[in-house]
Amino acid sequence: MAKVITPEEAAGLIKDGDRVVISGFIGMCFPQEVVYAVEDRFLKDGHPKDIDLFFPTNVGDGTDKLGMNHLAHEGLLRSVVGGHWNLIPAIQKLVTENKVQAYNLPIGTLAQLLREIAAKRPGVITKIGLNTFVDPRLQGGKMNEITKEDLVEVMEIDGEEYLRYKPFKKIHVGIIRGTYADENGNLSMEKEAAFLEALAMAEAVKNTGGIVIAQVEDVVQNGTLNPKDVKVPGILVDYIVKGTPANSWQTYLDPYKPEYSGQIKKPLNALEPMPLNARKVVCRRAAMELTPNAIINLGIGMPEGVANVGNEEGLQGLKMTV
Repeated sequence: MAKVITPEEAAGLIKDGDRVVISGFIGMCFPQEVVYAVEDRFLKDGHPKDIDLFFPTNVGDGTDKLGMNHLAHEGLLRSVVGGHWNLIPAIQKLVTENKVQAYNLPIGTLAQLLREIAAKRPGVITKIGLNTFVDPRLQGGKMNEITKEDLVEVMEIDGEEYLRYKPFKKIHVGIIRGTYADENGNLSMEKEAAFLEALAMAEAVKNTGGIVIAQVEDVVQNGTLNPKDVKVPGILVDYIVKGTPANSWQTYLDPYKPEYSGQIKKPLNALEPMPLNARKVVCRRAAMELTPNAIINLGIGMPEGVANVGNEEGLQGLKMTV
């Protein structure tokens, strides 16, 4: 059990100026116990300070009360690199007031960047972002006046332009969440609604010389986890924090719903129809473009409604992923 530490001890492992990557999306897979302990430590003694925060997708509910908003204290954050900002207004406020350097880069590209960092490759080379806000010839994803460094550069390969999203040389701390960990740190995620980038984060952190902290519901005896359930091997996990029930909810709305994590499947006719409003009209128009047996990749927001309308309309054979 040498890997098991308290949330306070975990917060104490983060040093001033560290680059920290945190898992989660909305309320899923968010290591709330550890993150809130980081806030408590900062409010008590002013450390850690000048943190460089990195996340592909952010955690929050659109208010300033939940998720990563708890890190929105002047002095705690030096910079933020993220792919989704809509749910963290408290951190947004620091950015608009030029109190924190900030970048908005594509979510999927940042997820891929973690894999490239883990493999020690020279970043993500892609056409994604060319001639948009993230192109360095325009704004380079910079969100305010104090953000100066270019994290993206233009390069040419075989006469075609690409963007290279530069890798971070060092990620000092990764904070992830799972369901159970055994005494060696092997991490399962059977109650999580999505696996997200937990494995890639752990690999990127370890391969740049950092430490990985995993929050879990409980710690179990070695050899009792089903090997097929292990999503992050213990060799990548340095410390384990046992979360309290209040800080281990599956989502912000429910402590645990087995249909969210695939243990059961609800009958489609049990899903409540969307109310008839402008949002539903837009979603229905998009659903009209669907064809039988199509494979569809859905994003957050309006696309969720497209799935609901598709179900209501009885569109058969659709395979939807989010």
